[in-house]
Amino acid sequence: MVRVLRQEITRKTHQIFVPLMWAAVMSYFGYHFVQGDRGLLAWWNLRHEIEATDIEVTAVTAEKQALEHRVSLLRPASLDRDMLEERARMMLGAVGADDLIVPMADPSAQ
Repeated sequence: MVRVLRQEITRKTHQIFVPLMWAAVMSYFGYHFVQGDRGLLAWWNLRHEIEATDIEVTAVTAEKQALEHRVSLLRPASLDRDMLEERARMMLGAVGADDLIVPMADPSAQ
């Protein structure tokens, strides 16, 4: 009788314990699949960081090209006298408050 009761308790314990263990294991992996360091939310945030960085790279590239163009106007082979005068006045502090600097299109670009 005690043996039958012990077997019944063992069987009921296994019927309850095994599904609970599987539920715990699945919950653990499910949580880390979503919230973990390499989970869905981390992937989503990383994707948005990459998009923001791509936009920043585009802006910096455009700024770099504009600066390269300005530098090319100061090279001896293609010296633009207006650009030279503008830079000289800025470096010497000779730009007056009432001076108006009007940027003009590069004639060689047309």
